[in-house]
This record gives sequence, C-alpha cells and structure tokens, in this order.
Amino acid sequence: MKTVSGFSKMTKLEKIKWLSEQLGKNESQLVLNMPNFWHPDQEVQKRFDEFSENTLTNYDLPFGIAPNFLINGKIYSVPMVIEESSVVAAASLGAKFWLERGGFKAKVLSTKKVGQIHFQWQGPHEKIKAFFEERKSDLLNAVAPLTTNMEKRGGGIVDLSLLDMTNKIENYYQLKLVAETCDAMGANFINSLLEELARVFKHLVFSDGRFESTEKEVHVIMCILSNYTPECLVEVSVECPIEDLGPMVNGLSAREFAEKFSTAVRIAEIDPNRAVTHNKGIMNGVDAVVIATGNDFRAIEACAHAYASRDGSYRSLSSVGLEGDVFKFSLTIPLAVGTVGGLTSLHPLAKTSLAVLNHPSSSELMQIMASVGLAQNFSAVKSLVTTGIQKGHMKLHLLNIFNQLDACQEEIERGKAYFSDKVVSYNGVRDFLKMIRG
Repeated sequence: MKTVSGFSKMTKLEKIKWLSEQLGKNESQLVLNMPNFWHPDQEVQKRFDEFSENTLTNYDLPFGIAPNFLINGKIYSVPMVIEESSVVAAASLGAKFWLERGGFKAKVLSTKKVGQIHFQWQGPHEKIKAFFEERKSDLLNAVAPLTTNMEKRGGGIVDLSLLDMTNKIENYYQLKLVAETCDAMGANFINSLLEELARVFKHLVFSDGRFESTEKEVHVIMCILSNYTPECLVEVSVECPIEDLGPMVNGLSAREFAEKFSTAVRIAEIDPNRAVTHNKGIMNGVDAVVIATGNDFRAIEACAHAYASRDGSYRSLSSVGLEGDVFKFSLTIPLAVGTVGGLTSLHPLAKTSLAVLNHPSSSELMQIMASVGLAQNFSAVKSLVTTGIQKGHMKLHLLNIFNQLDACQEEIERGKAYFSDKVVSYNGVRDFLKMIRG
C-alpha cells in the first residue's frame, strides 16, 4: 500500500479508484463494487457522506424489531440494529416471557452528566480555593447566554466545583461541571460550556490582584465532557412467583431453574472472566437499540464497563434476588442518551426508530434500552443453564453458513429440515451440501 497526499480532496470515485489500484485483482474488484452500496437517493447519500470523513460507501447492518416489550404498563416494539445471530430473537423471547408475568418495571434514578476542565496552576491550594469560591458566581454568569435555551427546557448547570488533584500530578486541578441536558445527549452543550468557562477562568485569575506574578498563569490542559456518567442511571427489573418460571424444557423444576439461574449470575458477580461475557450479553441488547436510535454506542459501552468496575473489581451489571417464593431479576446501568440533536434528527432510520417508539423522551429511551438489555441477559442465562447457548445460536446461524457456502434457496430449505433435530456446525452443513449435490 502506497502513501498518498490530498486524499481527502479527492472525489469518492477517485478515492475508490486509488484504493483499488493498491490491491490485487480480486481485492481490487471488491473495492470497485463499493458504489453498489450507495443509497439511490443522492440527497440521502450526501447526508451519509457528511456524517464522517473520507467516506467511500455505506456499511449496511440489519434493522430488526423485537416486539411485545411491556415496560411500565406500555407495549413497545423495539428497533434493534445488530449483525449477530440470535440477539433479536433472544430479546424477543425474553420480552414475550415477561409479557405474561407483569413485564418490565423501569425507573430513571438520575440524569446528571459531567464535564471537566483539566488545568495546572502553581501556588498555594488555599489561595486558588478561596478565589474559586469568591468568583464562582462570575464564572456561571459568564456562560449564562449558553445555558438559556437548555434552562428553558428544564436543564442547565447543576454544579461547578474545584478539585485538588495535586497529590496525583504536580500542580494539577480540575473544574468539574455537572449538567442536566434534558432530551439531548449533551456532548456539544457541555463541551461549549467548558471551553468558555476555561477562557473566563484564565482571564479572572490573570487579572486578580491577590495573585503573585508566578501564580497568574492557568495552564489549561484540556476541556472535555466525561463519558463516565454514574449519575445518569436507570434501573429495570422483572419479578414473579418462582412457581411461574417453569417447568423448563429440559425437565428442571421452577425452583431448580431459579436457583441455577441465581448461581449463574452470582458467578458473574465474583469472576471477571465470566462477568465480561455476561455483561457483553447485556450490551448486545442495549447497543442494538443505541445504534438504531442514532446514539453513541462507544460511549455507552465504555461507561457501562467502567460502572461494572466501580468498586475495584469487574462485576455483573445485573443481579438476582430469591426472596421466599419470589424471583426478581434486575439491572442498573448508566445510559447517557439523547432523542434530539446529532444523528437522532439526521439519520433517516434513527428518526424512524424514534417514531416506532412513539417519540420517547431521553428518560423513556433509557428505560427501553435497559429493558432490552435485561431481556437479552435473561434469555442468554436461561439458555446457558438449560439447553446450552449453542443449540439456539447455531440454529439461527444456520442461514449464515449456507450463504457462506453459496447454497441456493432449495438447498437451504432442505437443510433447515435436515438440521431441525441435529447439531449445527460449519463442517456439518458443508458435508450436507456435498451429500445432496452428489
């Protein structure tokens, strides 16, 4: 692969041509096929191209629906965008299972988000602390024009504080901003506030007569929101009498299933090796809704895993309670999401997803996402402690294997019947196709 100058200034076709020329014949043809994935509507494609940089084409992912989610007494059909087999099916099965047992009970515990101004300042801690407390109102007044619209919607700055971090890095401090951003995810709002606060803070320190010449310089390192949002928290749970859980298909009684399920979750609470996979299953459901609604799944993922480690050990995000004859399964997870701004209003399918959900507020969307995560987790653990995860997963993966092996529709239909009572594997499907093809 050669280096290139001015790549960003090329047209899409020029970029595709350049890239294809760097590759072998087969690989080159794959690149030259990229225009086949462009949207037929030029205006829509133009919008897609402008979401990112150096775009060549679109990368499609399946858009599915998980119906029958009863959340706080309201039925939802939830959009999910994910490429992994069995995720939408598992979420749907979990939703249907709990539809008949009272559904999901969800509540938002808090919606606060954090931004940080990281800076270094040389001088006595007591001096900068006293200055901050005295001039805090001036700082807030300085950014009032930026918060007006958010305040009209019920949001704005909740708190501004000075943190002394000099015991960790020499002369290092933070200005910590806590904000409420209503139905917006709020990244741009918070970052704009931080940069203006930093500018005003530097000016106020420099012009204040109490500081010596060596104390007048505030060296701002960076201004950025934090994607760790432990105060933007949602809780969801399902519960029913233990006797209503079973019997299970493999002969487990309801009580045996509840106890085995509880132990499986307990293992994820004490063993990080299991906890990572356990939480990944939760995020299968959450991320699929996050992507469908145009939200930032990388921020959601990073925050969720940091929250799972908040006590110093990585643990399960979900928990089980067996109290007397009642089974309760719950999930508490930080979810900083928005229903206005960003891709939520620009991507046509993100807009469609929010319309399918009847235009939820950000708090309602948090509850929906958490419910899907819990449903996904329930179905996954249920499979693990009963039939095993591979039986259902590989049945759903069967079509992918047939497509990899270029099976025609008749062969696929015959294969579905053949593998209805057999273990599915790549080699098994390949051998089946060899058999019927003679």
